[in-house]
Amino acid sequence: MDVSPLAGKLAAQEMLVDVPRLITSYYSEKPDPSVPAQRISFGTSGHRGSAIKNSFNESHILAITQAICLYRKAKKIEGPLYLGFDTHALSAPAFATTMEVLAANDVEVMIAAGDEYTPTPAISHAILKYNRERKTGLADGIVITPSHNPPADGGLKYNPPNGGPAGTDVTNWIETKANQFLDNNLGHVKRTSYDKALCASTTHRYDYLNTYIKDLGNVIDMDIIRDSKVKMGVDPLGGAGVHYWGPIADHYHLDLTVVNKIVDPTFSFMTADWDGQIRMDPSSSYAMQRLIEMKDHFDISFACDTDHDRHGVVTKSIGLLNPNHYLSVVVFYLLQQRPLWSPDAAIGKTVVTTQLIDRITSNLGRKLNEVPVGFKWFVDGLLNSSLCFGGEESAGASFSRLNGAVWTTDKDGFIPALLSAEITAKLGRDPGIVYSELIKEFGEPIYERIEATATPEQKEKLKKLSASQIKSKTLAGEKISSILTNAPANNAPIEGVKVITENGWFAARPSGTENMYKIYAESFLGNDHLKNILNEAEDIVKTALK
Repeated sequence: MDVSPLAGKLAAQEMLVDVPRLITSYYSEKPDPSVPAQRISFGTSGHRGSAIKNSFNESHILAITQAICLYRKAKKIEGPLYLGFDTHALSAPAFATTMEVLAANDVEVMIAAGDEYTPTPAISHAILKYNRERKTGLADGIVITPSHNPPADGGLKYNPPNGGPAGTDVTNWIETKANQFLDNNLGHVKRTSYDKALCASTTHRYDYLNTYIKDLGNVIDMDIIRDSKVKMGVDPLGGAGVHYWGPIADHYHLDLTVVNKIVDPTFSFMTADWDGQIRMDPSSSYAMQRLIEMKDHFDISFACDTDHDRHGVVTKSIGLLNPNHYLSVVVFYLLQQRPLWSPDAAIGKTVVTTQLIDRITSNLGRKLNEVPVGFKWFVDGLLNSSLCFGGEESAGASFSRLNGAVWTTDKDGFIPALLSAEITAKLGRDPGIVYSELIKEFGEPIYERIEATATPEQKEKLKKLSASQIKSKTLAGEKISSILTNAPANNAPIEGVKVITENGWFAARPSGTENMYKIYAESFLGNDHLKNILNEAEDIVKTALK
């Protein structure tokens, strides 16, 4: 990974997105459906793109929203649709377009009181709250966000009545129908004016902020955080949760300081990520420079990305915790500090998340559910409480309420962040110290992800690789114990391969958006062993792709 000289430095003026030009492009440019990059494509988190690249503009949102209206009708989803948007420059225009189509289709829509930005977990929470005890007339939702992506990007994702990210069967249906609308020059897309949409009898206001905040005490032990007087600092990174943190502190009487209340669509307050791009990634040490510099001002500090579905935790002891390290601490803590959770409820993790979680879970006598990449694979388990936790190496997680019932079925950045303060209060030491204790007991994992170029044909080959195509018997001097092309928990294809030994593993998967594949690797035997795994992994994959 070539680190840019701009990484970790405050964004320079010339790097900032031209917001007027971006919004003008959203309304004035029309996508060419014959160009693949300008068509609608749902990845693991909805459709994303930029108006400047003609991959996210008004036409895309008109087509997607009309497709969602048809999907609702086909599936008899007749309850309200909970709609929210984040602070990216393209999110407010996309919200307006979405409203115009939903109102024209007579969909009951719940928008935020006071035109407040709405975090992803608040939408999931609202859907589940409405649908509890209901069998018909169910609610669903749309979140307009490209998550932690750069400021020029926009995104839209659909959450069905289970409250989580839509599965591939749903997104394929919506994507196909939406592209048909693009191909037909948006014929049969219903639309009204934004003014009429806001005043429509089907448009209602919903207090996402207070409804979500008042329930937080049922998933986090706020009493112990308050009574221990843990001093917290939070940076919302200019995201959708920016106005939530103050009321959280007030409602629960916490010693919590919001260190940055700025909302700026250029995100000019950010330090650049590893590649010199502005990216609101709370797990990146480059993007999190300002909060890391403030670590000694607080007992615990944390941040969330733009739609607040990812978290980053900064400790006094070691600074910013790697997501794999912190999630390991979270699993270790929760399995011992949630007495009302069912002993049969499993821990969910993706195939590219650290095996330290496997070791901790096994040691505590709990079941592990390993699934393909994507939070959608945790949704059903979180909903029926057969999973008490779901987490992925990209700093996304959710977990059960104190009583073991479902909290959210989408990623929630607030609760892992607040849990870091609960851990500090309850154990008398911060998660960085707890992690150092864990690795003494279970071994220290060293983890890295690299990228390699691949043609579209090679990417397709990698997706469909079989275990028999891996001819090697050893990896970095150890016997290969298993080769996975399907996830152990649900036998779903991992769209790549994972090769495992006693003290290490690697996984290779094609990128969903670029001509490359990613290799994730981990070793419990140190840096040299990890380098050997990565080198051999590249050779193994190249040989298999031939």
